[in-house]
Amino acid sequence: MDHQKVQIFDTTLRDGEQVPGCKLNTEQKLIIARRLDLLGVDVIEAGFPISSPGDFESVVAISKAIQNATVCALTRAVKEDIDAAAKAVQFAKKPRIHTGIGTSESHIKYKFNASQDEIINRAAEAVAYAKKFVDDVEFYAEDAGRTENEFLAKVCSEAIKAGATVLNIPDTTGYCLPEEYGAKIKYLKEHVVGIEKAILSCHCHNDLGLATANSISGIINGARQIECTINGIGERAGNTSLEEVVMILRQHPHLGLDTSINSKLLYDTSLLVSEHMGMIVQPNKAIVGSNAFSHSSGIHQDGMIKNRETYEIIDPKDVGVTESSIVLTARSGRAALAYRAKKIGYELTKLQLDIVYQEFVKMADRKKEIIDNDVHHIIQISNIGILV
Repeated sequence: MDHQKVQIFDTTLRDGEQVPGCKLNTEQKLIIARRLDLLGVDVIEAGFPISSPGDFESVVAISKAIQNATVCALTRAVKEDIDAAAKAVQFAKKPRIHTGIGTSESHIKYKFNASQDEIINRAAEAVAYAKKFVDDVEFYAEDAGRTENEFLAKVCSEAIKAGATVLNIPDTTGYCLPEEYGAKIKYLKEHVVGIEKAILSCHCHNDLGLATANSISGIINGARQIECTINGIGERAGNTSLEEVVMILRQHPHLGLDTSINSKLLYDTSLLVSEHMGMIVQPNKAIVGSNAFSHSSGIHQDGMIKNRETYEIIDPKDVGVTESSIVLTARSGRAALAYRAKKIGYELTKLQLDIVYQEFVKMADRKKEIIDNDVHHIIQISNIGILV
């Protein structure tokens, strides 16, 4: 089956860095940008150049360093922003300017105090101006998730007419349900004039925990770019998680969609970003959390020991994790204890295992986790004739 390409637009260095306490210096940004390029992302959103001299210099440095990915700079629909972005990405092998404006009733009324016609004109003018500097211009309709579809289609049509090559449809507040967001993408695919000239892009936030689901719904309905971050970091509750959407597509080949990401680098990339940004990855985080491939329940452990696929749909090696973990706790059974004992050098008979297990559960009730040294000690005090 031939798979259609879904572009991965990584905004770890822009939207991800907006998390309080996650500010990076230029050297750190270069380290992460080079890793993202090695990972295989299609677009690196390097920053918002007009926001500060430091951000401008970082975008310049990344533009000079990146060999494969498109380097993108964010702007508002303001000429000065676009000028700064154009200067910052001028050294990139594949530069992109990302400009746009809010389109929801809330943004038009309270943020801009404008009319819909004024918003359309400002959007088209910004895209046309950015087009003077680069061929690749992405237009974002901020708060598209809460924008009425008919008006959104009009704005997007004018953006394409002005030269936009990508249309970013952000669920800025994480409001949409997956079926709503998918239906919005489908509507735009069917009603935007000139849509064949542009790629629809999903940029979803996780305020209700639906960012990944919404992005997947978006590409099922015709989008071909997902905007995401490593570990799902980003404003408020975060953005769509890169590692999640990549592995969802890999695990569901029937969708006929895939990315160019080298998934074996996902875990190390997660650690790299976590270290430089000082953001600990929650243990139960999908794909890259420390518990993602750990098993402590006796029933699960027994199934895993017999066949990994009973409780794991992803081979940990596919995302760069060495192996699954059988964690010994009070919920573990005899099979897991025998498995761990064998790994550290003990072949226990069924009778010996029954005796050792009685000591094991006593200790496991006192400790959160039983480690290898504990297993040695348990076998020693069980008096089963095995010398430690």
